[in-house]
Amino acid sequence: MIRTFRAAGFAAAMVGFVVAVATGVSAPSQAAAPTVPVAAAAFSGTLDQQVAAAARVETDDQEQDCLASAVYFEARGEPLNGQLAVADVVLNRVRSERYPDTICAVVEQPWQFSFVNATGRIPQADRSSEAWLRAVAIARIAQAGTARAVDSDVLWYHADYVSPSWGRRLARQDKIGLHIFYS
Repeated sequence: MIRTFRAAGFAAAMVGFVVAVATGVSAPSQAAAPTVPVAAAAFSGTLDQQVAAAARVETDDQEQDCLASAVYFEARGEPLNGQLAVADVVLNRVRSERYPDTICAVVEQPWQFSFVNATGRIPQADRSSEAWLRAVAIARIAQAGTARAVDSDVLWYHADYVSPSWGRRLARQDKIGLHIFYS
């Protein structure tokens, strides 16, 4: 079953999912939003345990593929919670009125993520790598909402070896690995 969520509707979507699993009857879908093709109940335990359970080569849909690509290209060398923080920022932007309302539209915005720049296209990831397996797992976990690394108001981040002018205007929230996160 594929469910949808927005910041305000996520709890209702999860209740609908639980009802559907328990009864086999689907609840009506929510308003248009990114899909959540992952059962939240499928992942539990520490982030390491969730990643081990969620790792796989194939993504569930195009939206998850865009999210996994963002994690892969932006944070594949970072600790798992840093990778999750990047996924959280993408999903936070989807929920924000400041950005497009789909994962792919957020990720493909020119100049928003270093791997997209002006092209608006996502490069091909090495899907045979362990880094890709982890990126898919992190995307699945982030979409399921079973773990979070940053608060829902965190919409921006950058690597600590650059100093963008916009960073001075925002409230610094956290530093995870090489990335600094802002709200």
